[in-house]
Amino acid sequence: MPMPPAPEPVALHSPRLDWLWRELRIGIPVPILCAVFFSALFNEPFLTTLVHAFCIGLLIQFLIEGGRYGMSWLLRRFNPAHVDARNHWPGWRLMGPWVVIASVAAYFSGHLSADLLLGIDHGQGRLFPHPRALRLILGTVIAISGCCVYVLYMRARIAILDARAQLAMRSAAENQLKLLESQLEPHMLFNTLANLRVLIGIDPPQAQAMLDHLSGFLRAMLDASRTGSHALGAEFARTADYLELMQVRMGERLQSTLELPPDLAALPVPPLLLQPLVENAIKHGLEPQVSNGLIHVGARRDGATLVLTVRDNGVGLGGQAGEGSRFGLQQVRERLAALYGAAASLQLHSSPEGGALAIVRLPIKPETMTASAQP
Repeated sequence: MPMPPAPEPVALHSPRLDWLWRELRIGIPVPILCAVFFSALFNEPFLTTLVHAFCIGLLIQFLIEGGRYGMSWLLRRFNPAHVDARNHWPGWRLMGPWVVIASVAAYFSGHLSADLLLGIDHGQGRLFPHPRALRLILGTVIAISGCCVYVLYMRARIAILDARAQLAMRSAAENQLKLLESQLEPHMLFNTLANLRVLIGIDPPQAQAMLDHLSGFLRAMLDASRTGSHALGAEFARTADYLELMQVRMGERLQSTLELPPDLAALPVPPLLLQPLVENAIKHGLEPQVSNGLIHVGARRDGATLVLTVRDNGVGLGGQAGEGSRFGLQQVRERLAALYGAAASLQLHSSPEGGALAIVRLPIKPETMTASAQP
């Protein structure tokens, strides 16, 4: 029986095959059940009744489907904003009477067709049995048709409402992500400007160099934020710019290395993902100690997972941390949860070489894995 189209969560076949499968799921079992019922009720041969049931059932499907699509098309022509008609459903005010008309017409036409196929004399006695029996047959056919249409209509409505709910949840997650990013960027900027203010008073040339690095960094981040994601190579480049900014302020107290395998450089990642981790390592790990600060930023693949690491040789997790609430770490965790759910994580460990180790794990989509593997 027909049903208003519902969005499919995963398209395993072509739309035509999906439509055909939906029709066959009703077009095969219902005639079989009807044949069992009527053959037992009227003591008719089962195969004969089955042929009649299939002919009538297929005609009912054809007529109702044709009427549904045809009436929806007419409604869209006269009222393009009609919501149900855009989903190929003209409404129950039209479909209710049409189900009755299609069921009656399909019964007589299907009965004649089955008699012709079976070589049975389709005289008036067979086509118009006893009025009481005819009323029972037609009432049963109409009731079954109406119930099938209603059940599948409700299933389609539930699927549509579920799809809308999923869309609303995704929109809410995207809005939450934008809010988190809008909070994170000013946080980084204010911290950098505070460092710049100190340098202006004690070392104007260094402050000027730091301002130049800051301008380039913000320009690059503005371009990345407009897309919502950028290549891992661009993320490493922005992290290198930020480390240059910190190098100007800290001098010899900060040394850094970045390790990015070429086959991972094109993988998409959220912008400003590594910078908060580097900032946290500097502020809470390296600044409390006097010298010989080292930060290593790396990336590797672990199966279908991208692993990003930020390691420092500072005071460690149990050391005397700098001031602050570790806002950046909290924002990174919340952004990962909004983007990837439980598939991504941020963990903070003590590094075997001393200091702290931040590990970010992100899922790699199969298509990006294939693309990154190409030379």
